[in-house]
Amino acid sequence: MKFFVTGVGGQLGHDVMNELTKRGYDAVGSDILEAADSGYPYVQLDITDKNAVDRVISDVRPDAVIHCAAWTAVDAAEDEENIPKVRAINVDGTKNIADVCKKLDCKMIYISTDYVFNGQGETPWQPDCKEYAPQNVYGRSKLDGELAVADTLDKYFIVRIAWVFGKNGKNFIKTMINVGKNHDEVRVVSDQIGTPTYTYDLARLLADMAETEKYGFYHATNEGGYISWYDFTVEIYRQAGMNTRVVPVTTAEYGLSKAARPFNSRLDKSKLAENGFAPLPAWQDALSRYLKEIEDGTDNG
Repeated sequence: MKFFVTGVGGQLGHDVMNELTKRGYDAVGSDILEAADSGYPYVQLDITDKNAVDRVISDVRPDAVIHCAAWTAVDAAEDEENIPKVRAINVDGTKNIADVCKKLDCKMIYISTDYVFNGQGETPWQPDCKEYAPQNVYGRSKLDGELAVADTLDKYFIVRIAWVFGKNGKNFIKTMINVGKNHDEVRVVSDQIGTPTYTYDLARLLADMAETEKYGFYHATNEGGYISWYDFTVEIYRQAGMNTRVVPVTTAEYGLSKAARPFNSRLDKSKLAENGFAPLPAWQDALSRYLKEIEDGTDNG
């Protein structure tokens, strides 16, 4: 199989390229920035440029496109001047890719989020639930990206994830470790519930999916039970050997962020096993491997 991967400068795209290369696949990576010393074929691509998307991907002629590129700055998405750009990337850019995949009759994997739902209640969201009600600009843009894929293609995987962390970029774990080094005490919300997703583990699942024709909507976060951001922080400090005190607070006590955050990010992942895909390992184990990865500076193998 031949792959084309967008967003390889980010956490997930970086790990997806490593996984595909490890499996011996012919894979071409892309991002908005000029090529770095990546060690694999790379092409600079602005996914909002429809003609460029058509030209570049048609030239590669992949069997599958794994679309990791996205606007992910949730609070910044709320700024009025950013909204057109958010939609150009997450909606129009995704549609541009889907259109080429249709023309080439190739598979497409689109990475989405629990933010397409309303974030209320305690019942885990089912992958085939159509009760969409995004509460912020980012969520609406990702939902419209989903619809662009599903309305254009038959051969697609839409994979919703949450609480993402990986080596190649900023994430909650890196932030909390840095904060913990400079403060004796941190306040963390305890009423937003979900599970983390380690991009190294997710990349393996996405490669597994691409090797099949088991198309549709999926949810994919690490196993290990649903937790709060407070629970996650306590475990981060425990595993990192840090003594920073963690104080649980409500979202209201913490203070409103610019974008509404979901209280219920629980994603039901049982469809993975039902379709023969191996669930992601427990988040506690993923955290342990990730801390080792960023400590020794090498890619997790």
